Amino acid sequence: MFCALNVEDAVKNVAGRPLDRRSFMRCALASGAALGGGAALGLSGVAEPAAAMPSGAASEAEEEAHFITEAKFYQKLANRKIKCKLCPRECTVGDKERGYCGVRENRGGVYYTLVHSRVCAQHVDPVEKKPLFHYLPGTTAYSIATAGCNVNCKFCQNWDISQSRPEQIPADYVSPQRVAEIAKQYSCPTIAYTYSEPVVFAEYLMDAADAGHAAGVRSIVVSNGYMQADAMKAAYGKMDAVKIDLKSFTESYYSKVVTGQLKPVLDSLVTLRKMGKWTEIVYLVLPTLNDSDEEFHGLAQWIKTNLGVDVPLHFTQFHPQYLLKNLPITPVPTLERAKAIADAEGLHYVYIGNVPGHPSQNTYCPKCRKMLVERVGFTASQMLIRKNCCPFCQQPIPGIWHA
Repeated sequence: MFCALNVEDAVKNVAGRPLDRRSFMRCALASGAALGGGAALGLSGVAEPAAAMPSGAASEAEEEAHFITEAKFYQKLANRKIKCKLCPRECTVGDKERGYCGVRENRGGVYYTLVHSRVCAQHVDPVEKKPLFHYLPGTTAYSIATAGCNVNCKFCQNWDISQSRPEQIPADYVSPQRVAEIAKQYSCPTIAYTYSEPVVFAEYLMDAADAGHAAGVRSIVVSNGYMQADAMKAAYGKMDAVKIDLKSFTESYYSKVVTGQLKPVLDSLVTLRKMGKWTEIVYLVLPTLNDSDEEFHGLAQWIKTNLGVDVPLHFTQFHPQYLLKNLPITPVPTLERAKAIADAEGLHYVYIGNVPGHPSQNTYCPKCRKMLVERVGFTASQMLIRKNCCPFCQQPIPGIWHA
């Protein structure tokens, strides 16, 4: 059982059976280690809901008050209406109504987030699982999420929390300071905001990142990038690295499958580049929907022109989820075709994901082609990069390689 509460045991359990929440809480309480009240720290790949609140908790109204704080990104309008300025939807929200994401509410002309410190899933994950391959390989991240999302991807693996309102799922109060404490307790050099959509809990992310940095813990975000520029600069400006899920390279796919738009995401990637943030891109390849040669060529050319050849691009395998259970798993040859196209367009670091044991999950020097980082599953089994360079030919290898 995961009773010692140390990172080595956490990593061992990643490949094994996830710890039962009841067993974990019994163990944690016995050892005197409470994780944010009553939330379970699961170790499976998919976000796991928090445990129910313990008996004797404060009244529902008092508990709710912990999670509510004024939103940072909105504009006040006449008649107690507001316009949200967090994401490109720019929801106009009347009094006592919520925006599209379901986690922000207008109360008398003041816009509030309902999910500050409201953690519905928390785990210790290898950073490779995000995936971030050029950021502190072999380390772990204390990963947290709240309810809510500003899109509705038909393939979402965490739809049970991303498409829920905060009052619909169990959650626990985990203050920004407690987030930093837990990360240090588990020897995690990084806090990760992930699983649902961190755009919608931007205020919490910002406060937790500040608390983490004060304690010597970094922050990374796993996001759809569907965010307004000013909000992104303020929130993701506090991140040490960013992973963006670029769902497709066509507006029609974004409209039909994601319920969003492509252009704002591309704009976000350019903004992150200008901000100097280390950024990696994941492209989930869905059979028949976003797997054409034309789209792969267009994607690779756009990245090369607008972001540069050194931005890592991950083509990952789709597994049937949520509303797209009718599609098959992405064939490996399709992923290899995508990688070959991106390689031919001149991108230096193109990976294949969700295919354990595939050689294209390793990092190779773009100059001498020697393997520099070997990955087995979510573990970096060998890391040869020294002083951010290839030890064989001294080629600089962009990334954040050492703490």
